[in-house]
Amino acid sequence: MTKKLFEDNVMEKECGAVVENCVPMKSGFGIVLDQTVFFPEGGGQLSDVGWLETEADEKIPVTHVRIKDGIILHEINKELSVGTRVNAVLDWQIRFDHMQQHCGEHLLSYAFWKLFGCDNVGFHMNSEIVTIDLDKAVSLKEIHRAEELANKQIQENKIIRVKWMSHMEAAKLNLRKFNEKITGMLRIVSIEGSDTCTCCGTHPPATGMVGLVKIFHTEKHKEGMRIYFLCGRLALQAITQRLEALAKAARTLSVKDEEIAAGVARLSEENRQLKKNSHEQGEMLMEYQVRDLLAASHTDARGNICLTVLSDTLTANYAKELAKHLAKIPKAQALIAYAFNGRINYILSLGNGAAGDCRKVLRQINDMLNGQGGGKEDFAQGSASVQHGWQELLKKII
Repeated sequence: MTKKLFEDNVMEKECGAVVENCVPMKSGFGIVLDQTVFFPEGGGQLSDVGWLETEADEKIPVTHVRIKDGIILHEINKELSVGTRVNAVLDWQIRFDHMQQHCGEHLLSYAFWKLFGCDNVGFHMNSEIVTIDLDKAVSLKEIHRAEELANKQIQENKIIRVKWMSHMEAAKLNLRKFNEKITGMLRIVSIEGSDTCTCCGTHPPATGMVGLVKIFHTEKHKEGMRIYFLCGRLALQAITQRLEALAKAARTLSVKDEEIAAGVARLSEENRQLKKNSHEQGEMLMEYQVRDLLAASHTDARGNICLTVLSDTLTANYAKELAKHLAKIPKAQALIAYAFNGRINYILSLGNGAAGDCRKVLRQINDMLNGQGGGKEDFAQGSASVQHGWQELLKKII
């Protein structure tokens, strides 16, 4: 069994070790050491990363650490012989980031539990955000109170202790959460005058090292709520990015930072009004175009009113709206084709009472232009690559 030095001293950044086994993996090798400072992924916390230094002055990256069948595997891209002596070195910044996030999760979970009786029923950490899932919903005001309490505990720099005890001893403690199904020796993480629970993760010696806890987003999740947050360096980095984005938005809107919300609301209303005006003008333009198409149309031997639009300037949205208008004309047989983004797009429709089958005509167009598409008897659409003389080719179909 690998000795887990991180359980005794989380501030230890490196250690000497001996390779006890080298296991082939899908990509690279899993190295088993006699002792390690590397925390393997588990309990919601991400794995440590770093490198193994050999006596041959090699620096081999450790990209992930996992536990498989009770064995800690350090994943590297090179095979090492059993008995090789290495120096296992953590990427300390990443380890410290993880400790800040995990300890902050304890503080925030405790705050929701202490203040509002919420249980943390889910915890997940990735490189961008940390989440906890609460078993019941909380208000925005309650979220702010929990965040405030968590940060107060950081400012008080409370001591964090780790103890091992039997499950029977642990059951007597006032734990925030306790799984009665787990037996044997348990690892208990206690924050002085605050959170106490079973935990396998790494935590700093005192809460002050967490720096801060900041909640960035919340959403309803099942019967409760999911809380998105970050701690310490990562929280400060995220806050800085958001402040820079807000400052840029303020400059764009020509308003003060505190007036951004009002500026966005004003801009949104102006945009809504512009869209409304544009839609109304588009409808008028379309009415004129339909009128012109009808004036230029002819009636075929089956009594269909033949309407054709071949264009290099239509947009996709305008073409779809025009097709809807033409389909409402009784006995109309319409073909709209337009070039856009290197494709010829074509829409066929039949109005009420019109004779014909759009699918048959579509197949003819597809065969001629090497296109693809499908539809129904009264409506079909397809597309093909733009090619020279495509409008003349479609006129043959018409």
